[in-house]
Formats: sequence, C-alpha cells, structure tokens
Amino acid sequence: MKDGTALEDLLRDAAPQVLAALLRRFRDFDAAEDAVQEALLAAATQWRAAGVPDSPRAWLIQVASRRLTDHIRTETARRRRQGVIASEAPPAEQPPPGDLPPGDRDDTLALLFMCCHPALSPASATALTLRAVGGLTTAEIAAAFMVPEATMAQRISRAKQSIKTSGVPFRLPTNREWPTRLAAVMHVLYLIFNEGYASTSGEALVRTDLSSDAIRLTRALHHSVPDAAEIMGLLALMLLTDARRPARVNEHGDLVPLAEQDRAAWNARLIQEGVALVTSALPRGAVGPYQLQAAIAAVHDEAATAEATDWPQIRALYTVLERMTDNPMVALNRAIADAMVAGPAEGLTRLDALASDARLRGHHRLHAVRAHLLEMQGHRAQARTEYLAAASRTTSIPEQRYLMMKAAKLADSEAKE
Repeated sequence: MKDGTALEDLLRDAAPQVLAALLRRFRDFDAAEDAVQEALLAAATQWRAAGVPDSPRAWLIQVASRRLTDHIRTETARRRRQGVIASEAPPAEQPPPGDLPPGDRDDTLALLFMCCHPALSPASATALTLRAVGGLTTAEIAAAFMVPEATMAQRISRAKQSIKTSGVPFRLPTNREWPTRLAAVMHVLYLIFNEGYASTSGEALVRTDLSSDAIRLTRALHHSVPDAAEIMGLLALMLLTDARRPARVNEHGDLVPLAEQDRAAWNARLIQEGVALVTSALPRGAVGPYQLQAAIAAVHDEAATAEATDWPQIRALYTVLERMTDNPMVALNRAIADAMVAGPAEGLTRLDALASDARLRGHHRLHAVRAHLLEMQGHRAQARTEYLAAASRTTSIPEQRYLMMKAAKLADSEAKE
C-alpha cells in the first residue's frame, strides 16, 4: 500500500486524465467534474485499506462513469416526473455501467485542448483549464491573472455555464479552431509552470509537481508539432528556468535570488537542451513572446557569474517583448534591465510610470523591485519601507521571509551608523 503522500500524488496525476475520459463520453463538464471528485474520494478511502488496484486510472474511470451514469438516470427520472421532457436522447458515447474504459492512456493533453472550448474567450478558457487540468486553486489562478479571487470565481462559474448553454460538445479542435486553441493551451502550460516554479502562496516556494507536469505536457505538445517555433520556445523557456531550481532555495527553505545563486548547482543538461531549442526556434520565421523569454533566460543561464550577465542584450530583448505583449510583469522586468544598464534612477523612473497600471497597483513585486532599486541607490530607509510593503502583500511564505530579512538587514545597517 502506498503512503499518504504517494497516494495523493497518484490521485492528483490521475484526476485530469479521468476527467478527460468522462468528457469524451458524457460531454457535461460540471457533472463529470463532480463524478471525478467522488471517485477520488472513494479511492482515497478504499485504497488505503485494500491497496492500490493494478490499473488505478481504469478503476477511477469506471467508478466515476458509474457515478455519472447514476446521476444522469436520477436527473432524467426527476425531469420526466415533473413533465419537463417528453423524450430525450441518451448522452453521447455513454458507456454501459459494467464496462471498464481503457485506463492506460494519458489524456491530459487532449483535456487541455477540450477545455479550451470555442464558446469561451481565451481568458475564460485559460482559467477553466487551470482549474480542471492544472489543479490550481481559484486564489492561485486569480494571482496569475492579477484579479481578485471573487472575480476569478465568477469567471470560472460563467465559463462552465457558457459551455453548457452553447450546445457545442467537448471535442478536439477542428483545423480552423486549432490556432486559437493552441495559443490558449500554451498559455495554460506557461501559467502552470510559473505556479510550480514560484508558488504564489503557502509554505513552499517551489511546487515541483506542477512545474514537472507542465514540462512533461509541453514536451508531448512539441512531439506532436515538432516544427512549431513558439512551442519550442515555450519548452526552452521552461527548461532554462527549471535548470536554476536546485539553487533557488537554501538548506533552510529560504529563497535565494538569482544574483546570489550557486551557478555550479544549475542543471547543465537542461541548459544545454534549452539553448539548443531556442537557437533552433529563432530563425524559423516570426518570433513570438515565448521565444523571446527563452532567449532572455538563455542569456542569464549562459553567464558564468551574475556580474558577467549581458544586461544590454536582456534590455533589448525586453524592449521587443514589451512592444509585443500587454503584460505588466514584462514591463516590470524591463525596468530592472534598465536599472542594470543605465543605473537605478532609470529603472525607478520607469516604475513610476507603471504605478498607474491598475493590474500592478498594490502588487508585491512592484514594491519589491522599487525596494531593490532604492537600495542600489543607497536610500536604505526608503528601501526598507518598500521591502516591508512588499512583504505585507505577498502570500508566499518564503518570499515574505526573504523580504522581511532584507528589511531587517537594512535596519541593522542604519542602526550601526
């Protein structure tokens, strides 16, 4: 029998694959999601006592299918009793109650494309998919979109309702739908990776389960469309970023900033693979935002020391990326690059312009970057105030500890003078 942590990992990995199997057959997102949750709860209870079955995924699909079939029968009977329907066709591809669906195929990538439904806007499709496939909480998704949690909860609820009322079934995209859905799928994978690499809340800075899953699915996407330059760029970005993970946290679980990391601990194999991917992707035609971000990550990773970083090149890449995307975090990173090339005053001027962006107002990173640049200028009291403001706004415990530590060090240095 598996221990608690291993069982939780198994159930978390299986959940999107089970949901995909049910959506293929029943085409009802809400009902399928409820049935999967019931099956997971049953597994968590029964497997601890009886042991994990030979084919866990098949077991979960069978149990969830039976729960959903029972739900459909109950609902149909209720509606008939009320005289609401005279006749109704059975749900599409409904399996017999005793049938054991195939359980060995990983349908997670297919589920990503199905959840990026044509009835939804790209933002709504991304939010729904992060919830169903990525397993992110509503709060984590809200943080990724930089909106209040209540707003995101309403968006996800409306997305489910839009799918239900659209009459468009869950299915893989047609050739015409492919480009739009691919863009949404890539954005979902990017956000899942980001939440895994730098968790927005909780005790852990890194959630390896999320970042590893995002890399695995992006590899599968690259394998299915090997010549797509932006997919190559996305995979390269993940690999080049994940290569630094071993040095991001010290033995006490504290955050280590990029400039202070032990670069000997970085994963050289991932850096080599990532550099090869982005080098191959860039000459293939129109350059997209993932390729540019991968190029920036490559510049960081190829620098032997923090001091050797080619900041003018990074600044130039961020300049192009900022023109291409309406992403306030890109603008924030551009401000850091400006400061590293032209001095902190240049970066602070850019930050002042960003302060009016509603998406950044009150965000902890805006305060953290301002604190860093003020510290570079020698304005320790102001920097300390900004570090404390940043610490009060982040929901990541390791980030909060790091920011508080920076503020405390500045206070100590002021006291000694």
